[in-house]
Amino acid sequence: MERVYTNGQEFDTIDFTDTGLPVGDYEDCRFLNCNFSNTDLGNTHFSDCIFSGCNLSMAALVKTAFRDVRFRDSKMLGLHFEHCNPFLFAATFENCILNFSSFYTRVLKKTTFRHSSLIEADFTEADLTGAVFPDCDLAGATFENTILEKADFRTALHYTINPGLNKIKKAMFSQSGLAGLLAQYDIIIE
Repeated sequence: MERVYTNGQEFDTIDFTDTGLPVGDYEDCRFLNCNFSNTDLGNTHFSDCIFSGCNLSMAALVKTAFRDVRFRDSKMLGLHFEHCNPFLFAATFENCILNFSSFYTRVLKKTTFRHSSLIEADFTEADLTGAVFPDCDLAGATFENTILEKADFRTALHYTINPGLNKIKKAMFSQSGLAGLLAQYDIIIE
């Protein structure tokens, strides 16, 4: 099957659940209000693309490349980013629902997760050096053997991070978030 190359195209309100997105390289494309739920996006490469108002829930991402991709106002439940192509992986997330998604072992240095829901997300063994989480809900998110150096959790909510199991040097937290760093001690903070 031949790969397609698409540059600068806008895809608006397309349901790819039946037809699928042709495997190929998409550069500087905009996907607006498209439905990719349960779609196989494997071996597809996205560079400098924007996904806005899309549903990518449970999409298969085996060897999918996201290079400087922006996700806005999108539903992205249960995605396995650890299956993505790691080469030049770079993405930002704004006002997205990433609940139950996995970033296991993913390098996410300086990644921005803004106003997003990351409930039960898995960041085990990920590198989140310099990542920022403004106004993100991290209830039940897993951080284990995660590099969180210089990460910014000052306005993040509901996280539980064990400093003994993660590298948190120079990470930033608010006073109100300290309970999330002490949860493993089962102490009462007033």
